[in-house]
Formats: sequence, structure tokens, C-alpha cells
Amino acid sequence: MQTRTLGSTGPTVSALGLGAMSMSGAYGHADRHESIATVHAALDAGVTLIDTGDFYAMGHNELLLAEALRGRDRESYRLSVKFGGLAGPGLPPLQQDCRPAAVKNFLAYSLTRLGVDHIDVYRPARLDPAVPIEDTVGAIKDMIDAGYVRHLGLSEVDAATVRRAHAVHPVADLQIEYSVISRAVEADVLPTLRELGIGLTAYGVLARGLISGNYVPGRAGDFRAHSPRFAGDNLRHNLALAEALREVARRKGCTVAQLVIAWVAAQGDDIVPLVGARTRERLAEALPALDLTLTPDDLAAIEDAVPAGSARGDRYPSAFMAALGVGN
Repeated sequence: MQTRTLGSTGPTVSALGLGAMSMSGAYGHADRHESIATVHAALDAGVTLIDTGDFYAMGHNELLLAEALRGRDRESYRLSVKFGGLAGPGLPPLQQDCRPAAVKNFLAYSLTRLGVDHIDVYRPARLDPAVPIEDTVGAIKDMIDAGYVRHLGLSEVDAATVRRAHAVHPVADLQIEYSVISRAVEADVLPTLRELGIGLTAYGVLARGLISGNYVPGRAGDFRAHSPRFAGDNLRHNLALAEALREVARRKGCTVAQLVIAWVAAQGDDIVPLVGARTRERLAEALPALDLTLTPDDLAAIEDAVPAGSARGDRYPSAFMAALGVGN
């Protein structure tokens, strides 16, 4: 397994990370036993970075990972945990609580549910507009000093917020959506990260299955049904982009999923793609992407197939877009 380092201060992790959100019903039903088997398969393949959130099915995901990681050497994997999303029974997390006392409260719950004594990278899931980022980072720094957290991370914030947070404590990485059809980070955020020596963990590299060639609409409980990118004419347009990528992948001798994962990885060795595989089959498809070398001609062909800004529809429903520091 190839490795990459999260920024100049973060941990060394596998060059591909496993995102666990889909194992807790975000895209419809997920089989518990298959999810656990997928985590085991990832670890056995050398994947060391596992990403979760304390609000993924309101603790379900952390408890699932605790079961999957039981008996594994704690130093053989790195846990990235997002916190702060507030929801209610049957409701999505629409608000964020990043008060210093809440930070430490959320952390205590995550440590207990995961059954570990520290979190490797701890990050607010979104910016809390009511709390200065300096206060939130200060609370995480307290937990780093106390040994409960190893590194500070951020998620879905703009370049100015990155600078403010980094001035309080070094930021290891920013987690943000980045794919061949979601490239807003390239304008200001990515250059700022590189200036400050901060890594990027890219989620949504398959655009939640939209450009993987494997998207199946109509699953019960699938939150993508509420996303503008997966609705009506937008969906038809975006699936056509996926078909254009399929032809590039065919010429390259790989799958569309492997092609677009490799594209993200090729944008810099300071970027670690996260793949939300919830089955061993999808994981097995993703792993060979690390060995796929994209030539300048390949990259040009991908750009021709999916020019920057060609996707239609926001990547989140409007109620969620307001909480993002960076758009599409």
C-alpha cells in the first residue's frame, strides 16, 4: 500500500482512505456483516485511514467501527472523526454546535462509542456561525495537549477560515469534496493549503456514485434523492458526463471508478482520496486505482469529457449549501 502524509504536521496514512458513512444507511440499507467485512478487507489490504462522523446515523457508525476494529492493533489504523452535527429523530443534521464545551462533550462520546483512547484527526464537520473558529480550535488543542486527540483537522471551510484556525494550532488536513465534477477547491482553498503545508482528504471522489458508473436510483432511504445533482434533467445531464468518462476508462483499460479516483490522486501527493465503499466488491474495485498512472494525454481526455464546471445542480440540498465554505 502506498502512503501519503497529511500535511507537514499530520500522520502518515494509506494513499487511499475508507469513508464509512454509507455503512450506516445514508445511501439506503447497508448490510452490517458486509460492512464489517469490508472494514476488515480494507485493513488487510493496508488501508490505514478510516473516516467517520459522530452524527452518522447518530452514533451507529462509530459503534459499527468499534465492532469492526475490535482486536486490531490501535497503531495499525488512523481514525478521522467529524463532530458537531445536530439532528433529531428522523431528521438530518442541519445545525452545528462547535462551542468549546460541546467539542469536549462530543469527543467523550466518540471515544466511548469507538472504544479507543484517542482520535487521530478530530474535526468540526462544518463551521458553526455562532462560534469563532479560534474558540473551537482552542478546545481541540486542549484535547491534543491532554492526549485524547493527535491532530487537528477541518472540514468544508473556506481559505480564510483555514488561515484563522491554523494560526491557533497547526492544521493537519482539510476534508472537503473534490472530484472531477466538484472542483471549487482549486480556486482558493487548495493553493492556501499548499502555502501553509496542510493536506487535503478528498471525499465524494465518485460524486456519491454519480460518476462511478454504478449509481442505481430509487433506493429507499437514499439521501441522494434530495440532492439537486441527482434530480430530473440534472441527473440525466450528469449521467451523460459519466458515460463520456466511461469511454476514456475503456481506452485506459480500467473502470470509471478507478479512473476518477486516480484523477483525484494525480492532483498532488498532498491529497488522499476517501472512498465510501460499503461492500468488499466496491473496495476491490477501488484499490487498483492507486496503481493507475494517468499520462498528460489521459488527463486531457478526462478534462475534455468533463470540463470544469460542467456538472449541473448543487452537490447538496439548499438547506445544506448555506453551511459550506466552498460551493460546487
